Amino acid sequence: MVVLVLTAVPVGLRGFVTRWLLEIAPGVYVGRVTVRVREALWIRVVELCKDGRAIMVFSADNEQRLDFRVHRHDWEVVDVDGLSLIRRPANQDATSNPMRPGWSRAAKYRRARRQK
Repeated sequence: MVVLVLTAVPVGLRGFVTRWLLEIAPGVYVGRVTVRVREALWIRVVELCKDGRAIMVFSADNEQRLDFRVHRHDWEVVDVDGLSLIRRPANQDATSNPMRPGWSRAAKYRRARRQK
């Protein structure tokens, strides 16, 4: 079983993927293909992805019974005692975080009203 999730990719790539997999939701493809077709499909996805992102999850003969591949994604694959996990990297730069630290404006107003 293969699950492929494509985000912000060209329409031509989405059409190419539908030759082998069934699109069950926008950008989400599932199907059952051979290892050879799966590898060729992944190579083609990486070539045609441009600025988009791709994640492929597939059945494997390991302890987790699955394996995955990630292309141009913010999250990183981490091996923990033989298990493959995905970790969301900590944001070191505070300017790239759209959320400001501290209370929201609404919470500050509520707090000020309670103190009066």
